[in-house]
Amino acid sequence: MFDSLRNGLRAIRGRLSASISVSAVEGTQEPQAEEGPEQRQKEVKPGLVKKVKTFVLDQELFISEKEISGALEELELLLLESDVALPVVDHIVAGLRRDLTGKRRRIGSDVDEIVASALAEALVGVLGEGFDLIGFIRGHERPVKILFTGVNGTGKTTTIAKVGAYLKNHGFSVVIGSGDTFRAGALEQMATHASRVGIRVIQHQQGADPSAVLFDAVQHAIANGIDVVLGDTAGRFHNKANLMNQLEKVKRVMRPDLIVYVDEAVAGNDAVVRADEFNRLVGTDAVILTKADMDMKGGAAISIAHTIGKPILFLGTGQGYQDLLPFSPGLLVKEIIGEGAKA
Repeated sequence: MFDSLRNGLRAIRGRLSASISVSAVEGTQEPQAEEGPEQRQKEVKPGLVKKVKTFVLDQELFISEKEISGALEELELLLLESDVALPVVDHIVAGLRRDLTGKRRRIGSDVDEIVASALAEALVGVLGEGFDLIGFIRGHERPVKILFTGVNGTGKTTTIAKVGAYLKNHGFSVVIGSGDTFRAGALEQMATHASRVGIRVIQHQQGADPSAVLFDAVQHAIANGIDVVLGDTAGRFHNKANLMNQLEKVKRVMRPDLIVYVDEAVAGNDAVVRADEFNRLVGTDAVILTKADMDMKGGAAISIAHTIGKPILFLGTGQGYQDLLPFSPGLLVKEIIGEGAKA
């Protein structure tokens, strides 16, 4: 997952560290004690060696923008090639330049650790904070109503079943409202997934009003003391006005506590544009990215959270119902950059 981004960022980390280290060596002269005739004839006392070493290591070096400019240009190109949106690239590079340029460091400090920490901070800054779904549900009035939106063919129906299984494993009771009454076979698909994970589904016939389906699902949850309602909707593109208006009606009727946008990690910048439009038109509280296990680049994961200002909730990492990874910005950045990065 995100292999090309991982390899590239680790290479950039090494490039930045090398640039700073080389400049430090070239610009540093260690002080030397003057030698008299007697000093040259006898061994230097250990105490003097320690004092000189301490004096040298306590000196500070100034990191200039010139030292790191080449590596930052490489970083910018790497991020663009990894499908990171241009405004997000600018934000990351500017943050790294700000954090490193002008920094004073002790000669004896670990340059690589300084670089790794700054790079991690820049990435976490665009990814934002994670979202604790379990904590949200535990602290919220029941039933908690979660509405799922997204475009066609991104794995939304399967993802809802995965989320249902995840919540069941954490001790919550769940019901699914099968609000995709438009797509042929959608009702059967949802019923099959829900049966496999042991969750009740509320359905109407194909072509029914999805708002009515989700209203009934909420009423069923209230009547039976169910903790969470997961509301499916038909996949739609943001430029289809009639379908977006229908989604707005669903939102008014269901009154969801969370709106979760689902898209594919492999869609890259297309996913970023769509997420931004859905957020603008109907709102979004969190994002789930499917097929993250197939995404070598990682640009969508980095870009979406910053572009719409909403957290990524899960990454889909396979076809199984357990293949749903809670998203942690700090841990992801640490895994991508490597040892030395602070989560």
